[in-house]
Amino acid sequence: MKPDTTLEMLIAKDEITEALAAYCRAVDRLDMDLGRAVFHEDAVADYGAMYQGTGHGFMEFVRAAHLTMQTTGHHIGGVTIRVDGDLAGSECYVIARLRSAAPDGALTDIVSHGRYVDRWERRTDGVWRIAHRRYLHTMDERRTVASASFPTTGSRDHDDPSYDVLRAPRGARCSP
Repeated sequence: MKPDTTLEMLIAKDEITEALAAYCRAVDRLDMDLGRAVFHEDAVADYGAMYQGTGHGFMEFVRAAHLTMQTTGHHIGGVTIRVDGDLAGSECYVIARLRSAAPDGALTDIVSHGRYVDRWERRTDGVWRIAHRRYLHTMDERRTVASASFPTTGSRDHDDPSYDVLRAPRGARCSP
């Protein structure tokens, strides 16, 4: 179905932007259900040398890797989306910061920059999901953190306070 109006186009772009944010939230909160909901079941995930497979498989890869870390933060920006009916393409920049603690308490941060280049499809359920993702890595660095100024707060699960405030109001349509 081709959007007939500017409003329909803006709604599609907003739904895709929300799904991109949901993906970041999913990997940072280790919410595998939310992460899988961003991808179609048959979606391709091409993360170069890091991972090749399905979107759902990538979420399991993320879970295993991120469980070894103390905390993570994925931030997106520079989002560009083009919509053509039930198909769309997007590019967005991502900066991920990943913190690990060694057994002796020493902290290490990895900061990684890249881009998500996604093909989106809105299929029979009417929800925009990624059909094909290609991650293009730009640069990364690893640093030793001398000390943290404040302890990490929140949690990497459904006990995080964000789940209370982001619950959909009754009757609202829930999507990724």
